[in-house]
Amino acid sequence: MKNFKNIMSWVLPLFIGLVLAILIKTYWFTLVKVDGTSMDPNLTNNEQIFVVKQEAVHRGSVVVFDALGQDPSVNKHKDFVKRVIAIPGDTVSAKNGVVKVNGKRVDQSYISKAQQADTNAVNNIGNFASLAQLGEHMGWVKNATAVKVPAHKYFVMGDHRTVSNDSRYWGFVSDKVVIGVVKVPFWAPKTAQVNINDQWKDYFE
Repeated sequence: MKNFKNIMSWVLPLFIGLVLAILIKTYWFTLVKVDGTSMDPNLTNNEQIFVVKQEAVHRGSVVVFDALGQDPSVNKHKDFVKRVIAIPGDTVSAKNGVVKVNGKRVDQSYISKAQQADTNAVNNIGNFASLAQLGEHMGWVKNATAVKVPAHKYFVMGDHRTVSNDSRYWGFVSDKVVIGVVKVPFWAPKTAQVNINDQWKDYFE
């Protein structure tokens, strides 16, 4: 009996800790490692980030989602990190580096002028007059000045517009595959805290 009590004295706390860790990861937050440069300069390759699962998604939120079934080139579960540009029901347009949502100009001060100018380029393969032309294969209206985001979908882009593989190329992201909203910790650079955690609060110019 004494041996049993001794064993349980360390087994029980270990079990409780394991259960709590699983619950936290499942319902509250998890850690994800950034893979690639599509969110430079605000998130860097191999950077560890917190993903809060119960956080509301806003325009300007940076989210992690499972790209399987969203990006046709992905054939297995893979986490993408992108910024939400427009939410369900919004209209979004981009021309000459200016992004507008519902006719209002988006504040893009979180990226350089060069990256803003590359908004209308997809993976360096061309320049287009409107986002609708990029998504013609998705059934978007050809030559439209703006596209409307369907219900339960998001329009996302990476901050490093020159290289990012995102909604400009393959379309909208379902809200069902969004894992959570990215938060950088308090010890991260102040610019990253503002550009990742708080940019949604002052989304428009």
